[in-house]
Amino acid sequence: MKKTSLDKKFDKLRFLEENNKLVSKDQNRLISKFLNNKLAVLGLIIFSIIILATIFAPLLTSYDPIRTDLRSMRQSPSLDHWFGTDNTGRDVFSRVLYGGRVSIFVGLGSSLMAALIGLAIGCYGGYKGGWVDVIALRISEIFMSFPQIILVLLLVSITGQSLTNLFVIFILTGWGGMYRLSRARMLSLREEEYVQALESFGISTFTICYKHMLPNALGPIMVMITLSTAMFILTEAGLSFLGLGVPLNVPTWGNILNVATDIVVLQNYWWMWAPVGIVISVFVLAVNFIGDGLRDSTDPSQQG
Repeated sequence: MKKTSLDKKFDKLRFLEENNKLVSKDQNRLISKFLNNKLAVLGLIIFSIIILATIFAPLLTSYDPIRTDLRSMRQSPSLDHWFGTDNTGRDVFSRVLYGGRVSIFVGLGSSLMAALIGLAIGCYGGYKGGWVDVIALRISEIFMSFPQIILVLLLVSITGQSLTNLFVIFILTGWGGMYRLSRARMLSLREEEYVQALESFGISTFTICYKHMLPNALGPIMVMITLSTAMFILTEAGLSFLGLGVPLNVPTWGNILNVATDIVVLQNYWWMWAPVGIVISVFVLAVNFIGDGLRDSTDPSQQG
């Protein structure tokens, strides 16, 4: 029997699918769309540079970030000390690099963990509902009924200053927003025809929810993760600036900014706080640019 042109097209599609070429083509399209966003690429470059600089800090500076040198107090930027020194003679450049490790770990790590918890519960609850969704919804409402910064301050005052405590507090106060976002997306997607078709074929709930529905909700979720990362980094910096975050003996971006609470330092020794303030601002902007690029490249409604 002679094949029609339509049969030949179906055969070609089947061949491409069996060899995973359709998936590869779709992935290449997403990458291409991301790379066409100049701000997203710029954000990725800046993000990568700062991450690599913090990882390879021992190769970029020979100074110990916590070692004091009273003979080098308050020196302005020079070839020996690129960002100058602080009140106790510590090299500010090395403190920015090593402090970035802690600040980025707290911001990015807590954001990813909060997203993982929120997605796991929100996707299932939004698709299936039931008692799991009811309990999670009420708990998230309790956490989100307080301003987050007030809730964080309250929990820090109760548990004490600690890197681990701050990490856990950020996760506890951050998962609710991700849960409600993913739940709302699932409530919308479960009415789509492809979901009903999958259900009619007897596909398992886990497969439908996390394999077929979740990828279609990644656009706003990616943006939410990046916004949470930026927010947690800024919150840590703010808490440490007030002396309520990570203990002052641990170098973080917020603890470096803490010296600006002294009006004398703020007016006369700009290099103690300005460089780290610029680094925080640039890093947060880079994360937001990446989030916008991921949103545009993964949102099905914006793909041609």
